[in-house]
Amino acid sequence: MDPEAINKALERIAHEIIEEFKSVEDIAIIGIKNRGAYLGQRLAVKIEQIFGRKPNIGALDITLYRDDLTQASEQPVVHATEIGFDIDDKKIILVDDVLFTGRTIRCALDALIDFGRPAKIQLAVLIDRGHRELPIKADYVGKNIPTSLKEVVEVRLKEADGKDEVVLCEKL
Repeated sequence: MDPEAINKALERIAHEIIEEFKSVEDIAIIGIKNRGAYLGQRLAVKIEQIFGRKPNIGALDITLYRDDLTQASEQPVVHATEIGFDIDDKKIILVDDVLFTGRTIRCALDALIDFGRPAKIQLAVLIDRGHRELPIKADYVGKNIPTSLKEVVEVRLKEADGKDEVVLCEKL
């Protein structure tokens, strides 16, 4: 995906969210750090452009909730979770860049529930690449990209990587 395709996918997701909820009063966009948080910020801006009002927005760090924490790194880097509003009874749109096995989303759900009891949690992802290990499905998908287990989907965003693109690579 090039920058234009990423932008169109986020616009489509924003319209789908608006069709579902009709108002931004009770919804909140919470992105999973890092790239999911950047995508969540972009999605909130698009929703504001349509509704005239930006929904609550936050960023969730799931580092300490990972089930592979000891395998991922000897010294995991923990980032700040930024949720400056009460999530009780809110309709949460959890945002991530790539949905793969579902384990990241499971961790995010565990982390989110520690902050309160939302009325509803939905999932928006830029890319769904399949290969689920857990019964998790996205409510909003920018693009489905069927992959093999020998491939990796790399989402690059200008906020973190200097450019916007999605690339399918062979696993090394």
